Amino acid sequence: MSKFPTHKIAIIGAGAVGATSAYAAAIRNIAAQILLIDVNEKKEEGEVMDIRDGLCFTETGGIIGANYPDAADADVIIITAGLPQKPGETRLDLITKNKKILEEIFAGIGKLRDDTIVVIVANPVDILTYLAQKISGLPEHQVFGTGTTLDSARLQIAISQALEVYPQSVQGFVLGEHGDSEFVAWSTVTVGGIPASDIKALSPALKKKIEEQVRNKAYEIISRKGATFYGIALVVADIIESILFDQKKILPITTHLVRCNGVSGVCLGSPAIIGRHGILGHWPVKLHSDESKRFQNSAKIIGKIIKSIE
Repeated sequence: MSKFPTHKIAIIGAGAVGATSAYAAAIRNIAAQILLIDVNEKKEEGEVMDIRDGLCFTETGGIIGANYPDAADADVIIITAGLPQKPGETRLDLITKNKKILEEIFAGIGKLRDDTIVVIVANPVDILTYLAQKISGLPEHQVFGTGTTLDSARLQIAISQALEVYPQSVQGFVLGEHGDSEFVAWSTVTVGGIPASDIKALSPALKKKIEEQVRNKAYEIISRKGATFYGIALVVADIIESILFDQKKILPITTHLVRCNGVSGVCLGSPAIIGRHGILGHWPVKLHSDESKRFQNSAKIIGKIIKSIE
């Protein structure tokens, strides 16, 4: 007699992002079992105890502290573990350290299930996704990053506040690097079905202000509270939901690109269809010429970094 199928997700990293992602997944009732894994077992245990106290208000089966090998049979593995950039430290220094952490994680887990999906959340997400695709041994469509999904959500919020409408009435993407070279693809933006180009209130000056606001949002939050984690945790929960329930949402995740608006060979935030088998296909957004140039510029920046670490 076969076992009743249950969904198991493993979240690696019990810091602010990992723990909040576990909490968001629990209250969204999207998995029967949640594993929280961290090298700091005391912190891991405390987070598990705290979240577990609220399970009587959810339909989630349970959350437990675990070790790397326990993640080997998970449906979805979320990797939030990574070091933040320190003052005086170069981006390359940070990447080198976090590459080592990735290698330790996958070595610790061992052989993964053939259908496991790995989602990279740790930064720099575009570079770490590229590395994880190489290190994990899984097909590229089963390993991707959160990309510019959070940035796109910030765009929805900024536009909704400017126009005084509900955020979910706004659609559109921030694309490219999850970082300073990201950009708003205004050609993809609609509000209540109306293209941004047809909305007089979205003047060039306001668009520029919104784009700057979106790009700097993380810095603004970090300067006030030291870290960002609520928004990205909900992004993680939304991605897990799209995978486990095979929802086929179109999200601007970090994925390996081939002939996408003039870009190949790097991992960048670009719209893709997400389902139970990971990336089911790239969404063929055709960017305006100026947007394609910005997308290609973002790819060049990431490409140079990849060459320096290979």
